[in-house]
Amino acid sequence: MRVLTPIFLSLCLALPALAQRADPSFDPKQDVTLAFDKGAVLVGVPAGAHLKASFMAVVKKEGPGSLTMGKLPATTAKDELGDGIWHGTVSVPVSGEGLSGKVKLYVTYQPCTEGEGGVCYPPTTRWIQVLAEAIPASAPAVKPAVLPLEKSKEVAKVEASATPPEAPISRPEAPTAPAHTGLLLSLLLVFLAGMGASLTPCVYPMIPITMAIVGAKGGGKARGLALSVVLVLGMAVTYTTLGVLAAKSGAAFGAFAQKPAFLVPVSLLFAAFAFSLFGAFEINLPPSLAAKLQGDGSRKGFGGAFLMGLVLGPLSAPCVGPVIGAVLVSIAQQGIVWLGGLQLFVFSLGMGVLFMAAGTFSAALPRSGDWLTRFKQIMGLVVLGFAAWNVRFIVPAWANFALWSFVMLTGSAVFGLFETAEDMVGQFRRGLAILLLAFSVVLGLRAVEGFLGVDLLPRGGAAAAARDEHAGWLEQDLEGALVRAKAEKKLVLVDIYAEWCAQCKELDEKTWPEPSVKQWISKNAVAIRIDTDAKRKDLAERLQIRSYPTVILLDAEGRELRRILGFQKPESMLSWLQAK
Repeated sequence: MRVLTPIFLSLCLALPALAQRADPSFDPKQDVTLAFDKGAVLVGVPAGAHLKASFMAVVKKEGPGSLTMGKLPATTAKDELGDGIWHGTVSVPVSGEGLSGKVKLYVTYQPCTEGEGGVCYPPTTRWIQVLAEAIPASAPAVKPAVLPLEKSKEVAKVEASATPPEAPISRPEAPTAPAHTGLLLSLLLVFLAGMGASLTPCVYPMIPITMAIVGAKGGGKARGLALSVVLVLGMAVTYTTLGVLAAKSGAAFGAFAQKPAFLVPVSLLFAAFAFSLFGAFEINLPPSLAAKLQGDGSRKGFGGAFLMGLVLGPLSAPCVGPVIGAVLVSIAQQGIVWLGGLQLFVFSLGMGVLFMAAGTFSAALPRSGDWLTRFKQIMGLVVLGFAAWNVRFIVPAWANFALWSFVMLTGSAVFGLFETAEDMVGQFRRGLAILLLAFSVVLGLRAVEGFLGVDLLPRGGAAAAARDEHAGWLEQDLEGALVRAKAEKKLVLVDIYAEWCAQCKELDEKTWPEPSVKQWISKNAVAIRIDTDAKRKDLAERLQIRSYPTVILLDAEGRELRRILGFQKPESMLSWLQAK
């Protein structure tokens, strides 16, 4: 007994630690249960795993009727990032209107395993099929709750299937049937966006042509208003068609709009638009087309006004593009055809306010002059900033700094850095230009720091601490790391992370700063951190990333030697690094 007692006690003390080790066989689809009971979708994970609250969503994508996800229950704990999480089974209440037959409920969740070797999997979408009569018509009586694991096993499961191939892993979608208040607010915001778009300099110069088509001069205010309304309805046809197409394409449009093949050409196009607004070149209609649009007195009628409205949308693209693009992406993410068409119809009405005012009160419009030139330049700066912002996730960090340095430098010129300040307004503008120049210099130095891996500017507080954790590490540039490793005859250590991954944060705080680990990396490898979830999506498939964090050791030719998944303590990581 004296011999068995300490052995028994040791086993008892070891069991909790063993239970905390991540199960390497965990499957984010097979090991997460989906069920439906009493008006709620039940999502369950086994012991040693949890679900993140920020990624939980239930939507309906096809078929008649609408579905609303109710309030999520309170979380049971927090992860390393401070995000709420659930253990066991979480009950997500839903309600519907106008449903019939069998309804497919698409459930998006994100599971993470815990302990050493714990990983976070990308958000996963699966569906369950439920009879329409089982879904309550209003908020379900069941109170949102997190059920114990044992209780969840008693609930009868319904048919579940893995996500179809065409449904990409993505951030959770909003419920597809917004409440009346939410719908009215979204339509108001879209209407205001349309009004703002109509004030851009790409639209204002079209007013003379609009006046020629509308024929407001001499026709009276009533006729001018009527023709202007017809023009706006023609414009609404173009934009409503775009909204329907975006909603029809749904996730396919949203996924394509995040690829470098789409983002890079769009950013280059917006940069060209920006330089056009700066006066580098003009985007004008061909004289023959302009003459046909303006026409003569015999062609000024409702038909001409409607045709002018049809072509007005594409012609205003240089300035309206960023606004309409954001609306289209939002519509594609929701995937509701009628809502997409309605939002773009309301957008066109907002954009048409200026044209209706112009057609009715053309004499009251302010004349063009120096103010319009300034306004065009400021709008050009906004469009150029959009071009830089659009590629923020697909270029290295140093390139982001360089792009914004160029935007700030351009802004300093736009606000009159090289102009004399003769009055108070001029002095204010000159001061703003000097401030933008200072920002440009600082951002340029940050770009040089990131590109060369040196420190040129002082860092303090959290920024300095974060940099110390990864001193000498490259960011996102795998190609550059391989070149450097070949020149220095070293290996390449790749740390794959995501911003929402708590275990990645834990690895950063507890493992990489360890002196023995840092010493091995400094001596044997070129280290690089890559965010394949947001910044380098092109590498996710190439490196076969299925969970976060993933640490890979490559040779200088890019061949994988070995990999390890999940959070590792310093001693475990060092043993793995030193393995032959």
